[in-house]
Amino acid sequence: MQRKSVFLLLSSVSFLVIVGFIMLVSTCVFSAAVFSESAPDVDGYREAKKQAFSLMVGIGGLCAAAMIDYRFWKRHVWLILGVVCFFLALCFMPVIGLEVNGERRWIGAGALRIQPSEMAKIAVVVFLAYWFSRHPDCGKDPVRGFLLPLGIIAVPLSLVLFEVDIGTTAVLAATGLLVLFVAGVDWKYLSSLVLAGVIGFLGMLSYAPNRMERIMAFLDPEEHRLGAGFQQWISLMALGSGGMTGRGVGEGRLKMLYMPFAQTDFIFPMIGEEMGLVCTLLVVLAFITIGVCGFVIAFHAPDRFGSLLAIGLVTYLCLQAFVNIGVTTSILPNKGIPLPFVSYGGSSLVIALFAIGILVNIFRQGKTADEEHREWVSRQRITPRV
Repeated sequence: MQRKSVFLLLSSVSFLVIVGFIMLVSTCVFSAAVFSESAPDVDGYREAKKQAFSLMVGIGGLCAAAMIDYRFWKRHVWLILGVVCFFLALCFMPVIGLEVNGERRWIGAGALRIQPSEMAKIAVVVFLAYWFSRHPDCGKDPVRGFLLPLGIIAVPLSLVLFEVDIGTTAVLAATGLLVLFVAGVDWKYLSSLVLAGVIGFLGMLSYAPNRMERIMAFLDPEEHRLGAGFQQWISLMALGSGGMTGRGVGEGRLKMLYMPFAQTDFIFPMIGEEMGLVCTLLVVLAFITIGVCGFVIAFHAPDRFGSLLAIGLVTYLCLQAFVNIGVTTSILPNKGIPLPFVSYGGSSLVIALFAIGILVNIFRQGKTADEEHREWVSRQRITPRV
């Protein structure tokens, strides 16, 4: 399994990227039609072209990350964390920071936009892997093993939260919690962290009425199908109307200005409508395969840093996929979380492919270490006397 893990990993990612691009081409024309009155000459396939460019950049990033020794990120962890926090802070700057739908998640100008919160996912994982590989026995220490690392990652997490990106903050926090658990942090500290997170979440609901509306719509989507539960209600209709094999690529009906954000957060039900239950199950299986292969790579990493880094990266990818699929199937309340490798979004695609490249490098280094160990063992064997 260890030798086949990287092949299965890359095969699953390739499948998801191909399915995502096919569905983007199928849906982007109708998303462009929303703006046709203000921009009648808009290119209906501009999003597909931008995603193709991002895919090329992402493949380049994957290849580069696969060639660079993953310990490079450990040596430059403070610089990475500082740069990411700087970019996150730029989201709140006039002119540079862009506000879309009341949220300040992007920086850039014109067609060039970057979402720094995607970079924060890798930065937080790299830092936690670095910290607990440098202090391997600090899990019982409340300062070095809990308060200090938590206080440091609280800076990027707070910046992401203030962008009004609760979904990404939750994914980052859950990923960090799992890395802390694997690193051996005392369960008492972790349970107190979970309790504080639940209290904070409930507090945010009281200050954000629209969040409470989403919770109520999640509990009864049919009752709120014309309000806060509209997207999830249409999503369930799309999944149900697709049947086993789907209507056929390009034949979906609910993408025709019925489903908001059909090419981004709600692309999974579009897959179900046009490609059917079979393809949606294959998408879920692909993410399960990525998770299994990622943990296999982590278990065979040459050192503690590589192991924690691999676990953190695969956790953030699979957890984000779980949240997205859970939202679109009404298992979870509505959150603006894209489906990795599938949803439209250049920053998300590039960073996700970059994370896969780091996993590939950890696999390569682990495979080399295993071969060297087997060679050393063979040299130590004593030839029996005749």
